[in-house]
Amino acid sequence: MLSIFDIFKTGIGPSSSHTVGPMWAGHRFLNELEEKGILSSITSIRAGLYGSLALTGVGHGTDKATLLGLAGYRPDTIDPDEADKIFENIKINKTIKLAGNHPIEFDYDTHLIFHNGETLPEHPNGMRIFASDKNGVVVYYKSYLSIGGGFVVSSDEFNQPEAANSSEDNCPIPYPFRTAAELLDLCHEHNLTIAQLNIENEIARHNGDIELVNTKIDGIWEVMHACIERGLRMEGTLPVSGLKRRSADMHKKLTSNPEAMLMDHFAIMDWVTLFAMAVNEENACGGRVVTAPTNGAAGVIPATLAYYTRFISRNNQQGIRDFIATAAAIGSLIKMNASISGAEAGCQAEVGSACSMAAAALAAVQGATMEQVENAAEIGMEHHLGMTCDPIAGLVQIPCIERNGMAAIKAITASRLAMRGDGDHAVSLDSCIETMYRTGLDLQAKYRETSLGGLAVYAKAQPIKLVS
Repeated sequence: MLSIFDIFKTGIGPSSSHTVGPMWAGHRFLNELEEKGILSSITSIRAGLYGSLALTGVGHGTDKATLLGLAGYRPDTIDPDEADKIFENIKINKTIKLAGNHPIEFDYDTHLIFHNGETLPEHPNGMRIFASDKNGVVVYYKSYLSIGGGFVVSSDEFNQPEAANSSEDNCPIPYPFRTAAELLDLCHEHNLTIAQLNIENEIARHNGDIELVNTKIDGIWEVMHACIERGLRMEGTLPVSGLKRRSADMHKKLTSNPEAMLMDHFAIMDWVTLFAMAVNEENACGGRVVTAPTNGAAGVIPATLAYYTRFISRNNQQGIRDFIATAAAIGSLIKMNASISGAEAGCQAEVGSACSMAAAALAAVQGATMEQVENAAEIGMEHHLGMTCDPIAGLVQIPCIERNGMAAIKAITASRLAMRGDGDHAVSLDSCIETMYRTGLDLQAKYRETSLGGLAVYAKAQPIKLVS
């Protein structure tokens, strides 16, 4: 079982698996050195990146994240505006302060290695960190796997299901579930909605403190909303690529002619697309975002939730909480039974999962039955099956930013389609989740976040000229 706050975590862009995860890995390595009492004896650190972390690591900020983690910074608390400055100081001064207070020499060009032709056996997102003493002897090393959504496990934990579970899961929860069928049965048996059931589980994790749970859920939406608002204001270009940010200009055009909404009923779609793109432009710039369930798919759920708060008349604070709780339940099912990692299962595992979560949540807060909610989730996932992850130049920009806007529209469509039916449908959510995972494993590796295939190779008019 996963917590709501495992699925939705605050971090920085541009990638949960390539930025948030590696930063946590570096931070965890520090903690392990401290626990063993050997941090003060370390004089050298080497880190190796493998698979997708190597192939698209620079574009995803994996190098920066790894060093920031070793310097003692956390993705949920670091100031995004300071991250680049800290990283550049490490590179220029060739010094890194482990845990912020133990300086050692660190040469970016020799101590951080991109193993572009190698992949660790357990997972496409792999890294190894080595710590040596003054005699050059490696006294501690660990392999880590960034398995999507900011989750990190060591290589020896990888085959232990409990390794990726919530740290808050030490206490029993009243309504454990591992499949959608079990979730629906529990809801019917105890006369609870999916949101109510998931929140009851969360209250148990937090020692019965419902106010704390509500405050933390409200905090998720606050970060999402702030990300949208900042994305609507910010102008200029995206890092590395130099591509123009479009959200601020779109926002000005939409607000300058509000009466157009009266004549063009599809104008709401423009707003939903805008909300998603605003979030993902912020993500591309390394801003503060919420994994939903990943950074690459961070715009879908905030955009759909913004649609609920701005365009659905019967919205309220509890509805926002129920939306997030429902989405988290669906995300947990996908994470437990398949994958939310683009490097493991393609973009269907990221944007497809986000669409499924958003569709279910939107249906739920509009009074859908449990069966309609499950149907909405299935529709959202089904129509992303087979979607590849082929970011141009290894950046979370093309096709990622527009793709989030498209998926938010599909989430709204999926919820409406499900609510027009009676909940009876041919394909179950459980079978669709399994299909997504098996399809992902069948995808050639070059279509799984390596930038070695698809648009990353065959885009005829290359839209990105990297800025040094």
